[in-house]
Amino acid sequence: MHSIGWALIMKRGCFCSRETLHINGSKYTINERLAQGGFSLIDLAQNADTRRSYAIKRITCHSIDDQNIALREIENCRKIESEHVIKVFDYELKGQADIVINTTSTLYIVLPYYKHGSLADHLQMRARKLDHMPEAQILQIFLGICEGVKAIHEAKPVPLAHRDLKTANICLSNSFEPIIVDLGSMTEARLQICGQSDAQRLQDEAEERSSIVYRAPELFTVKTYCTIDERTDIWSLGCVLYAMCYFNCPFDPIYERGDSVALAVLSGNINIPEDSIYTQDMHDLIKYMLRIDPMERPFIYSVIEQTHDLIQKLEGRV
Repeated sequence: MHSIGWALIMKRGCFCSRETLHINGSKYTINERLAQGGFSLIDLAQNADTRRSYAIKRITCHSIDDQNIALREIENCRKIESEHVIKVFDYELKGQADIVINTTSTLYIVLPYYKHGSLADHLQMRARKLDHMPEAQILQIFLGICEGVKAIHEAKPVPLAHRDLKTANICLSNSFEPIIVDLGSMTEARLQICGQSDAQRLQDEAEERSSIVYRAPELFTVKTYCTIDERTDIWSLGCVLYAMCYFNCPFDPIYERGDSVALAVLSGNINIPEDSIYTQDMHDLIKYMLRIDPMERPFIYSVIEQTHDLIQKLEGRV
């Protein structure tokens, strides 16, 4: 299954005919295409009765496995209670996927529409003007992201990990609060890897579902016998905070040059720009999360505590 990047969530797409959809008895009029991937797309739609706007994601499923993977996004949303994690308003599965007789099903998911788009959109806009966000604003937004991650890591009955945290998967609400979206890659956080087949399976999953420049080092070459936990997300959070400061993830330039991102990530060299306008405390917070050894990486509670401390320290300077 191919997920859609949420960076396009507010951008004007192609003109779509005035298609209508009926989802569990509610009628929606499609206004425009927001994003499109291999087997899924997202449209901006309006509820015919309430006139409210929604983002409707539709996923084409070619097999029962596809259906189960698609429905996992719904299940994951239901497990998380946080104002900083996306909610599903409604959904309906239509048709029946059967690979033998070559039939498909379509899952329709009704989601909130965020007119401010994603954090990636916002950073891209600022980058064009070299307009760096103030440190205090970065930390407030980052704290909201961390609260969403904490809710994911505290999911019941077992902790979950997002596994694809990136600026394109963080939308901004009307009040500019961060909302973590695209929960299709979310999975059980704590995994015991026992043997080569387990390691290869996880590595293949990471290649398919975790964006390469935000991917934790332990997911590039999974050890044959090891424990993987929710601190894969902490590495990604470090990359997100870096991008909030400098417009790009630390490994974006390596990827754009065509060099090996895996080697760059595993080297542990994080380049803080010499002309950085941010405090040493901010640099330290980024490096605190970007530790190569996952066992030395903090859990989300410690990241939240450090972020709170830094906010209070900044307020004390005012």
